[in-house]
Amino acid sequence: MTGKTHPTTVADSVKVKGPASYFPSIEKTYGQPIAHWLTLLQGLEGKKHMEMVAWLKSEHQLGHGHANALVAYFINEKSR
Repeated sequence: MTGKTHPTTVADSVKVKGPASYFPSIEKTYGQPIAHWLTLLQGLEGKKHMEMVAWLKSEHQLGHGHANALVAYFINEKSR
């Protein structure tokens, strides 16, 4: 063995991509689960993407990247 760590499950070896890759940082930074933010966004349905981003930034002090990732994920999930 070389001392390197290896994934213990298949899920550990899969790298999360796209907006969801921000989720661990969002939860750590703002102290709320992603479900909390998605529930808040439900109340903004019908608004444009950037209106939702601006609301998260102004009302909840989220950074632009975090707000954008949440909104992108929310809109993508609604379109499925």
